[in-house]
Amino acid sequence: MRTIAAALCALALLATGAQAQSIKDFMAVVMKKWTTPFNPFQLIGNIYYVGTDGIAVYIIKTSDGLILMDTAMPQSTGMIKDSIAKLGFKVSDIKIILNTHAHLDHTGGFAEIKKETGAQLIAGERDKALLEGGYYPGDEKNTDLFFPPVKVDRTVKEGDRVTLGDITLTAHATPGHSPGCTSWEMTVKDGGQNRDVLFFCSGTVALNKLVGHPTYPGIVDDYRSTFAKVKAMKVDVLLGPHPEVYNMQDKRAQMKDDAPNPFVKPGENASYVAGLEQDFDKQLTKQTAALQKAN
Repeated sequence: MRTIAAALCALALLATGAQAQSIKDFMAVVMKKWTTPFNPFQLIGNIYYVGTDGIAVYIIKTSDGLILMDTAMPQSTGMIKDSIAKLGFKVSDIKIILNTHAHLDHTGGFAEIKKETGAQLIAGERDKALLEGGYYPGDEKNTDLFFPPVKVDRTVKEGDRVTLGDITLTAHATPGHSPGCTSWEMTVKDGGQNRDVLFFCSGTVALNKLVGHPTYPGIVDDYRSTFAKVKAMKVDVLLGPHPEVYNMQDKRAQMKDDAPNPFVKPGENASYVAGLEQDFDKQLTKQTAALQKAN
């Protein structure tokens, strides 16, 4: 399924003027979904969903405290903290904050939660400057995309591991959506079985420029390497930065006691990324044609 971010990309390529109001109206719809509450729940094993209706945020329980994966828009930080409390956890028990990518809709609460908890913030090394500057790559002066800057305590690259108590996550460099886009892999227990979980960073084009003056040098090659890498991974549970990546709402509605967990769907990552790759090719063709026409 195409994500909201991908749809936003198409609108971003529209001409200005008469269509500006359509973009404004669309953004109003996006923001409403991104900031609408969603009841927190245990997703699988020790992984819990504490995000909104349109932005995914996760808590991972360990024997030595909590790991927080991403946040949402700045105005949703209080909502996320409330969701954590509803599950019986304490925000003060967050010891590590992991980031998938340095965009406004996934970093908005980092500064507040980090200040409140003293947690260590860990992110992909190529996104460090973005997080500490609070801006979107290639669009550093666009205040609409600013978020509260936050200090990064540790950076990771391909294969690096992050451990808290009895839980270890492995970082996978999956650049494109952002230069330091990082997907995180871990294993959970599900009904006595081990399940491989991938928190996929993202692979949508979104607001990125691919040609002319690209969002950052080498972005096209980065996207293509990410698609190839993630399609080849053996994953039982695909998670992502937005619920529609893995049809979260539908699967949540299917959850029943003593029934197989609907979030276990081996191979879903390969089919999902194949769709992303097709959309990427379309966006690349469209942007290339627009650049040639302009020249």
